[in-house]
Amino acid sequence: MSRFHILLCLGVAITVTGAEQSHNTKDFLPPAATGTEWKLVWHDEFEGTALDETKWNRLGDSKRRDGFWVRDDAYLSGKGTLILRTRKDGDRYTSGAVNTQGKFEHAFGFYVARCKAPRQPGHWPAFWMMSSDVVKVGDEGRDGTEIDIMEMPWRDGKVIFNLHWNGYGKDHKSAGTSTVFPSLVEGFHDYALHWTPEEYVFYIDGKEVWRTKAGGVSQVPGQ
Repeated sequence: MSRFHILLCLGVAITVTGAEQSHNTKDFLPPAATGTEWKLVWHDEFEGTALDETKWNRLGDSKRRDGFWVRDDAYLSGKGTLILRTRKDGDRYTSGAVNTQGKFEHAFGFYVARCKAPRQPGHWPAFWMMSSDVVKVGDEGRDGTEIDIMEMPWRDGKVIFNLHWNGYGKDHKSAGTSTVFPSLVEGFHDYALHWTPEEYVFYIDGKEVWRTKAGGVSQVPGQ
């Protein structure tokens, strides 16, 4: 028997301070630095029926914990959403995943995705950024950090936010927090990060939920 559970994303946008403000991300942007305005530099509203592979990689045929990423489990609905499908077929679990590795990386700006989480327990939807230098040790998080803008490992009404640096071995360090949003599986929500050279600020639906400098703020691009 196959079972299907789905994470939906309506869109992803990245803005930076610059010469102009554009696109509808202005509806939930934090204040720009004094003397600047926001400028949209990257976005995808998932229009059409095929994922834009100039922007995204569909991950596939790779083992991830107790499951597998499969290319066919990441696709567009044809109605403006990206679908990341999870399937159970016998004793095998598969899921869709996408990233921008080798196609887009960036540091400092406002990063937001509008997502609808699955209702069923046992999933791990996430929206995160990672520097290729996250494995470096010696300058704390400044030389590369994994930034988890949203993770929901359990269906318990909590969203988790994490930072990881100094690689994933014996020198690994992390910091994080969580917040309770009981209605997370009801409709779409905006998960966002405002990343400056001095701090990270995390948001849900335009509401600040965590502000931190833990690890020393990364000064290198993430993807």
